[in-house]
Amino acid sequence: MGSRGFSWKLADHPKLPKGKILAMVVLDGWGEAHANQYNCISVADTPTMDSLKNGAPEKWRLVRAHGKAVGLPTEDDMGNSEVGHNALGAGRIYAQGAKLVDLALASGKIYDGEGFNYIKESFEGGTLHLVGLLSDGGVHSRLDQLLLLLKGASERGAKRIRVHILTDGRDVLDGSSVGFVETLENNLSKLRENGVDAQIASGGGRMYVTMDRYENDWEVVKRGWDAQVLGEAPHKFKSALEAVKKLREAPQANDQYLPPFVIVDDSGKAVGPIFDGDAVVTINFRADRMVMAAKAFEYEDFDKFDRVRVPKIRYAGMLQYDGELKLPSRYLVSPPEIERTSGEYLVHNGVHTFACSETVKFGHVTFFWNGNRSGYFNPEMEEYVEIPSDSGITFNVKPKMKALEIAEKARDAILSRKFEQVRVNLPNGDMVGHTGDIEATVVACKVADEAVKIILDAIEQVGGIYVVTADHGNAEDMVKRNKKGDPALDKSGNIQILTSHTLEPVPIAIGGPGLLPGVRYRKDVPDGGLANVAATVMNLHGFEAPSDYETTLIEVVD
Repeated sequence: MGSRGFSWKLADHPKLPKGKILAMVVLDGWGEAHANQYNCISVADTPTMDSLKNGAPEKWRLVRAHGKAVGLPTEDDMGNSEVGHNALGAGRIYAQGAKLVDLALASGKIYDGEGFNYIKESFEGGTLHLVGLLSDGGVHSRLDQLLLLLKGASERGAKRIRVHILTDGRDVLDGSSVGFVETLENNLSKLRENGVDAQIASGGGRMYVTMDRYENDWEVVKRGWDAQVLGEAPHKFKSALEAVKKLREAPQANDQYLPPFVIVDDSGKAVGPIFDGDAVVTINFRADRMVMAAKAFEYEDFDKFDRVRVPKIRYAGMLQYDGELKLPSRYLVSPPEIERTSGEYLVHNGVHTFACSETVKFGHVTFFWNGNRSGYFNPEMEEYVEIPSDSGITFNVKPKMKALEIAEKARDAILSRKFEQVRVNLPNGDMVGHTGDIEATVVACKVADEAVKIILDAIEQVGGIYVVTADHGNAEDMVKRNKKGDPALDKSGNIQILTSHTLEPVPIAIGGPGLLPGVRYRKDVPDGGLANVAATVMNLHGFEAPSDYETTLIEVVD
């Protein structure tokens, strides 16, 4: 028995043999979408992946890689590399985002963490600033979480608090901002009765102030910076309620696009600019519309707009918004604690493991795969190889990245016959896709396909098995789309490039000479997602997965 009351011993699969070498290939940012000129995967020359898709339909299928399938709150939440690799490795769906914040607030754990203790150091002499979407929509933030955080911070020594609100009207009804401001003001007035100097300091509509995404319009972030940090805005009011009501009276005004405003005292002075020694927390749990603001708050070397004054602050996000950029470096709520990952089980059951990627995704195929855990489970059973990524350039300059080097390391590991599992991440589709450079992303997809061939050829030589999948979409759709699904145009009539992840499913293909002829995909798991892959891989290694894992995608027919 393991020390935690369960056995690490996996039951043998009744129909699948042990001991075959298995290559686990993750194509980062490789989703499945209709072929068109903005689908870099379909445009690229990808004979290897094409052959997997078209050669054996019963051994190729799609799985979900976004939303609830990877533990995110809604089906509008794009997958990302961190949650994708968590799911691939863990075999179960763990709460991410809003649910994590709820749990941390309910248990009080949020106040014991490194992030809160970091901002707490500003409570004695500085101001705590909370910046984020004022809404109960539950997509980017929630009002009840903000109120709990206000209560918890004031109970733990925050004497001066300023809230910088962003009105919604997108995930909730337009006009609901008035009620949300009233609720917040009532809450702040109770804090003031208890001796805490707590006020709303600034505001503006979410689509016009602070919450831009994908580096679409830095002016949006600048408007927020000017109001929140500098205390400057075109509109000044004595109260936020007056501000929202008054600004909504303008023709065509709505919550989403309210202009920035600051709250001033009787002498006309802004009540809450951000100064040296203050603490700042961006309260949104969803990442996409907070990354740009996080860069402005955290990066010393920042050139997207003139910040004018850059206060020395203690900054934390509600969560870490970008695992690749490690941004922000401090956050109040940690990623989920994931135990009993597939990698740990397999090592305990004698499966020697090799894992490799280049720097930008090395942590995904090791740390995130292993349940947000650093290091080896057993250094005698595992070898992890990190190939340094190109630095000092954007990835579209060298779109081949290190794909071929990764593939060659995997090939050598396979042919050495020292490892039963050889696991790699090929980052090209994602990292080059994020640059928005369509031509470079086509090259990236082509070289990723070449890398897959190198690995599959090695599997052929050793009589092994392959599993080729992806963590989320990106390269398969490089254009923003309108509600009809047609490419969206900017004011000048140009196509708007999409640099983000997508909501598309991803492929998973199995095969190789070591795969028994009777293995095929089950037809009774139509909504399978990335978390189903772990049990599938365990089966292919000759084991049954633990009973609490998401079900396997395969069956063996005689």
